[in-house]
Amino acid sequence: MQVISSPRRPGGRLGLALAGGGPEGAIYEIGVLRALDDALDGVDFNDVPVTVGVSAGALVGACLANGISTAQMARSVVHEEPGEHPFRPDLFLRPAAREIGRRMMSVPGLLAGSLADTARRPRTYGLLATLIERLSRAVPVGLFDNAPLRDFLVRVFAAPGRTDDFRQLANELIVVAADLDAGQTVRFGDEEHADVPISLAIQASTALPGLYPPVEIDGRHYVDGVLHKTVHASVALDRGAELVICVNPIVPVDTARSVEQGVMERGKLVDRGLPTVMSQTLRTLIHSRLGTGLAAYEDRYDKADVVLFEPTPDDYTMFFVNVFSFSERKMVLEHAYASTLRQLSKRRDEVGPVFERHGITLREDVLDAPPDVWESVALGRRKRRARRGRAVMPSTVATRDLRDTLGELDTLLN
Repeated sequence: MQVISSPRRPGGRLGLALAGGGPEGAIYEIGVLRALDDALDGVDFNDVPVTVGVSAGALVGACLANGISTAQMARSVVHEEPGEHPFRPDLFLRPAAREIGRRMMSVPGLLAGSLADTARRPRTYGLLATLIERLSRAVPVGLFDNAPLRDFLVRVFAAPGRTDDFRQLANELIVVAADLDAGQTVRFGDEEHADVPISLAIQASTALPGLYPPVEIDGRHYVDGVLHKTVHASVALDRGAELVICVNPIVPVDTARSVEQGVMERGKLVDRGLPTVMSQTLRTLIHSRLGTGLAAYEDRYDKADVVLFEPTPDDYTMFFVNVFSFSERKMVLEHAYASTLRQLSKRRDEVGPVFERHGITLREDVLDAPPDVWESVALGRRKRRARRGRAVMPSTVATRDLRDTLGELDTLLN
């Protein structure tokens, strides 16, 4: 946990900034938010004035903005929630058959073009160099298709009282992506891009180059917003947030203690192959940029506070995990919940005063005797709703109460 505290004493408007991180990142963020839901009095994550999401964080943020509680999301990670579409990590890893097929079909034409260029100007175009240049265009720009993710979200947001339209939300939601052709950040949900469906904006925001093809919207191509910044907390700060709670699942791993903990045999990431090396490289680049951005906030936003929650460098649970395993999905959520409460308990004297000046108090009973996350999910939500007041979209309260009650009964019986 990192705290950037203002020397001034602001108090009021809250912002939430959620970074990316794939399916494991989304599950981690749900666990963190569920812990904060239990440990903080004065916050309703379904009623945050401005929520900013990137990639997987956009998915989680959009669910919150649509009135889906942290308890509902936690349950949907590990089993089917009554009345809900189950969240399955394989939504992120469907092969991009259309993109791969289209590129493969272009090979004959590219070969013919290479031969024609070489024959026309043999001294300028060497055959080997021309073949390499032309055939590189046949390499798919993404291995996986995240269109199924959008289809899933369309169904989720079609439920009564929810919406796939930014303009119909009670509070502001910003989904960040990058315009590939312009190399610029785009904020879906602001006035210029408010007409784009939320589900389509999330599909664009999750389109990490190399993994997913760019998403076309109104003739432009968009990719993952993490290309420019990690959490984009500045979006919330620019909109007047005086306290921004940030959650970032992406940190580089430090393998120094991995051998003694039995996680690795030699503590060398290179032994685990290219995917692990690329993952560590991307994590390092992204986290380094995050540190630079947070340092800049101290001067640029000297009247605001920022509190960041993220894994520690020796958090091997978040690095060596297979979220396609039911047991490991459950473990990630439990781990995120428990580790967040430990961080809050350990640093309560530092972070408590920061929260207090924004009307938020730490629940000492929760920090002193942390509950099990499933106990929290089953028993805690109704008492918290009575204490905190309305949800984001009032028309959903009765429906959510029924779903929560059914989910709590299901959890207690299983």
